[in-house]
Amino acid sequence: MNKVIPVLLGGYLLVAITACTNAKTSSDAPNTTASNGATPDATSVQNNQQDASNNVRKAQMEADIRAREQRNATGGDPLKRADADLESEVRTKLEANIPQGKLTVSAKDGVVTVAGTVPNQNQLTKIEPLAKQIKGVTGVAVKATVAPPKAN
Repeated sequence: MNKVIPVLLGGYLLVAITACTNAKTSSDAPNTTASNGATPDATSVQNNQQDASNNVRKAQMEADIRAREQRNATGGDPLKRADADLESEVRTKLEANIPQGKLTVSAKDGVVTVAGTVPNQNQLTKIEPLAKQIKGVTGVAVKATVAPPKAN
């Protein structure tokens, strides 16, 4: 019994810390959806793309989304999702499918806001349909802009 309490407390703290972090597709994405941040440099874009296009990483991201959806389906209404779950799942979906983007995601009552930058118009138009693939997303506000990477 004495060993169970620290494990439970540790798990609770881990969930609490994770829920309080920003949902960002890269470390240099803006911290809020209020701004789009700076234009990424070419090296940063290439590193993000290599990480997100890695097959192991893609499989991990898709598995994370499926696990969250299964957990939510067993715990209640699959269309009523916690804002933190929506943020995380949409961020993961965007990271897997728009690896060159520097995007930040926030959610409020099923409406997801995505801000930041992507390198071309094609990727910008992918944001809304990708976000809507996540169960529980009722609307998407895309505040992201096109900002081609600047040369080093």
